Amino acid sequence: MLVLFETAAGYAVFKVLSEKKLKHSENLYLDFQNPESAAKIVKLKHFQKFKDMTDALAGATAAVEGKISKTLKKVLKKLGDVQEDLAVSDAKLGSLIKDKFQFSCVSNSAIQELMRCIRSQMESLIVGLPDRELSAMSLGLAHSLSRYKLKFSPDKVDTMIVQAISLLDDLDKELNNYIMRAREWYGWHFPELTKIVTDNFAFARTVIAIGDKVNAAKCDLSKILPEEVEQEVKDAAEISMGTEISEDDIMNIKFLCEQVIEISEYRAKLYDYLKNRMIAIAPNLTVLVGELVGARLISHAGSLLNLAKHPSSTVQILGAEKALFRALKSKHDTPKYGLIYHASLVGQTTAKNKGKLSRMLAAKAALAIRVDALGEGTDCELGEEHKAKLMMRMQQLEDKSARRISGTGKMQAKWERYENKSQVFTYNTAADSTLPSVSKKRKLVDGAEERPSKLLKIEPVDGAGDASAVEPAKKKKKKHQEEDADHIPDLNASQTSSDATGEKKKKKKKKKHAEDTDD
Repeated sequence: MLVLFETAAGYAVFKVLSEKKLKHSENLYLDFQNPESAAKIVKLKHFQKFKDMTDALAGATAAVEGKISKTLKKVLKKLGDVQEDLAVSDAKLGSLIKDKFQFSCVSNSAIQELMRCIRSQMESLIVGLPDRELSAMSLGLAHSLSRYKLKFSPDKVDTMIVQAISLLDDLDKELNNYIMRAREWYGWHFPELTKIVTDNFAFARTVIAIGDKVNAAKCDLSKILPEEVEQEVKDAAEISMGTEISEDDIMNIKFLCEQVIEISEYRAKLYDYLKNRMIAIAPNLTVLVGELVGARLISHAGSLLNLAKHPSSTVQILGAEKALFRALKSKHDTPKYGLIYHASLVGQTTAKNKGKLSRMLAAKAALAIRVDALGEGTDCELGEEHKAKLMMRMQQLEDKSARRISGTGKMQAKWERYENKSQVFTYNTAADSTLPSVSKKRKLVDGAEERPSKLLKIEPVDGAGDASAVEPAKKKKKKHQEEDADHIPDLNASQTSSDATGEKKKKKKKKKHAEDTDD
């Protein structure tokens, strides 16, 4: 068996003298404790030295990327047609050698242990290589390889994005504190200006231009404020209720306002820089969620590559970890969105559809992140295509909710229940009369005086009176009772039957009691 061994100085090929030792690899280090015993296990067959540091760096980077360097090709060609197995440390490199040079390559845990043992006795096994040169070559190759990894893709350095978005957030906080302090400080002298000028940048410039409120009438604020606002400021300065302050106080307030203006200008430049970096590093993600949200996602994950490893469900709630774990602990509903909530697409939709759209946006953003992190292209066609699909889906969701209100069939009938079916009444002018209304009268059969239609109940006193006058009222009353009884619905037939039986039993009991008393 042959062993392909790579060093900082070049490639070496060893011949394994005792292959039986490889079967017990756990005790292999005992045979490499000294150079004499190591020489009995392996023997140097060929060594190809690197020309310079550039050649060594090319060989190391090719091994990292899983490729065959030019120097390694020369070594394999010099070996010729070898019938023995070739032991390599990397399985990917072994498969490439097998495809190109038809070698039978082997890579397993026993081979890895053999490589470690050879490295421990490398100075004695490779003859003619001084220790000082080997250590210098190892140190120089390590530095060159580290430098190469850092300069591998200068446009793909997402560390700049992480630092820029963190600085932007810090600037926003400091700018907020500075302008609130300036408004409160200057408010003791001119409190009306705070309500008139609401823009922070314009407020700072106005304070610098005016200084003492006595100078407001003479100052030209046309370049800072509109004409109406300028006149309002000047009118308010004449009747201001603020206290008088010294020149030293006004000078310090002006210095603070200058700091606010400088920080605001620097923030605008930093935002432009961040926008350009995001378009260069993650164009598809920028198209979908915007520069600020995309940069915050990358910063929260640590890097673009780490963000590409997350599934879409994690991208959706990234930034809401506290709410997620609190919901899992208390067994409540988990959050629907995190940092992705601030994307423009989620903000455009209604509150009812924000959860659905954030889930769809996270799924498309996860694909865009992987294309940006692992793809070689710099276009944003994928992001634009996904954004168009999301816009179409958002429109469908909103149209669907609108159709539910004004639909046909059951939904239309349901909607009609809530329609206002009020009647329109017109004013009756004929009712405008101050005369008393005449009651309707009826004539009696006997030709007596006319009386109202509503008959009073006449009770005979001491058997006197006409019984014929009382009879019609009783008959009419019985007739009304029969009509009312016909109109009453039979709600519970069983209840009425039970009441009837109960009344019969009571009557029987009374009758029996009466008979007993007679006896």
